[in-house]
Formats: sequence, C-alpha cells, structure tokens
Amino acid sequence: MRPNERRYLDPSVVDRIHSMELRARTVVEGFLTGLHRSPYQGFSVEFSEYREYVPGDELSAIDWKVFGRSDRFYVKKFEADTNLDCRILLDVSLSMSFASGSLSKQDYSASLAASLAYLMHRQRDAVGLVTFSDDIIESLPPSARPGHLQRLLAVLDRLTAGHRSVVAKPLKRLGEMLKRRGMVVVISDLLDDLESVIQGLRLLRCQGSEVVVFHVLDPAELRFPFEHAARFVDLETGNEIEVVGAEVRSRYLEQVQGLISDYSKRLRAEGIDYCLVDTSIPYDVSLRSYLANRSKIH
Repeated sequence: MRPNERRYLDPSVVDRIHSMELRARTVVEGFLTGLHRSPYQGFSVEFSEYREYVPGDELSAIDWKVFGRSDRFYVKKFEADTNLDCRILLDVSLSMSFASGSLSKQDYSASLAASLAYLMHRQRDAVGLVTFSDDIIESLPPSARPGHLQRLLAVLDRLTAGHRSVVAKPLKRLGEMLKRRGMVVVISDLLDDLESVIQGLRLLRCQGSEVVVFHVLDPAELRFPFEHAARFVDLETGNEIEVVGAEVRSRYLEQVQGLISDYSKRLRAEGIDYCLVDTSIPYDVSLRSYLANRSKIH
C-alpha cells in the first residue's frame, strides 16, 4: 500500500466519513489491499477473501491476479463456503465515551465493529451485534441475508452511551442465548472487575464458542501524559480526584500495565484471543493483529 493510501485507514481520517457503511468499506477494502501485498496473505481461511488451492479444485476458480501478486494459488470462496456464526459484543458503557483527542473509545470501537461485520459479510459468514453496558441494550441475531448488514450498520450509526460497565452480566445472558457454537467478538475497555469479566468469558468458551477480545484503550489511558495538577472525573460514577500528574504517573502506569498483563495471560490461558487496541493506531493494524492471532490456532 502506498503512503498516501495508508492515511485513509487512520482513525481520525476514517471517522470523518459520516456513512458507517462507507466507513467500513473504506477500512476493509484498504485492509484487504494491504493484506494481498503482505506476508499475511492467506493467514485465515474464514476471514480472507480466498482460500488456498487444493488438488481437486476447479482450475477455473483460481484467481490469477492474486497468483501474480503472491506466486501462490488461491480460489475464490462462494456462498456454499459459509462456515461461521459470529456475534460482535460492543461495550457502550459511559467509560467508552472517554476521548483524550477527537476520537472516543466508542467511536473507534463502533468503526472497528462495522469493519469486522463488513469483512464477515463479504465472506458470506453470518454476523450479529449485541450492544451492552450494565445489561444487553440491543441484539441482532447473526444472519448472512441481504439487507442484514445495513440493519447492523444502522444500529452502529445511532449508538448512544449506556450506563456503568458491568461486563460479566451481559456475557452471562449471551451465554444463555446461544443455541449453537460459533464465535463471539468482545470489544470493550474492560474497565470492570477482572475476575468477573474472565468468568463471563470463560462461560462462553466452555460452551464451545471461539472468543476474541479487543481491549480498547485511549492513548492517554495507556501513557498518562499529564504533568500538572488536574481534576479527574469518573465518567460512570461522577467521583472526582485532584492529583499532580507527574507525581502519580509511575504508579498509574504500573497498575495499567499490570491489568493489561493479567488480562493477556489469563485470557490466553483460557484459550481466548486477546488483542490490545490503542485508539490512535490505524484500523488495519488492529485487523492484522486479530488475523495473526487467529492464524496461531488454526
């Protein structure tokens, strides 16, 4: 991908596109273009445009343009190749509205969810959406039917902030709703009790679903760039505290890195994919990280 193309996957640029469908298409088309020109080609059968050629496939199904770029044989997938039921769980609690710049965690996460849904729909996989805060707010069951993607994107277009984060409760309710094994993608800042979150995710995993977690954090939450005295307000409780940034940075960063490390180690021990996402990084980087993680277990 040329430098002037890559800038369109930058979150601050992509999120200026008002149409969620156009935004998702911009991310996915740019991502797939980069994927086809990179060593990541063919990492995932389920989430790639193509699957690798095997003896017995019709030669007419080979995509010769992809062969010319990659020197490997790939065949296009068709509707009969649908192989996945996926639910995207999107956290819309008040803490997700935090933004140190122009883009909030909710804005980034909605675009990421739209891109994943668009990518799955392109592959003719069935995709659904669940939004939640302290409970499930809206739920669209997985479908690959015409018009379903537009309904899903319409939900993402009109998101409003929910209430406090209680991740475990909606995870438990979702577990009760699931009738068949599939995939669950959780997009959240995970600002809840770690043990409760892991217990909820473990329940989904034990029921046979493949679980992927995007842990979405703002750059300021990750690096704490504050120097002087400032008042910090909890978006969910309204509690306030005044501190001098330079005096508490080391302790804060130690706790944040400890939380990230705990989530990463504990979830991977449960067989759950964990992807840390910084809302300042391009969307294609998040998608590539996800595909790279998936390739390790397939």
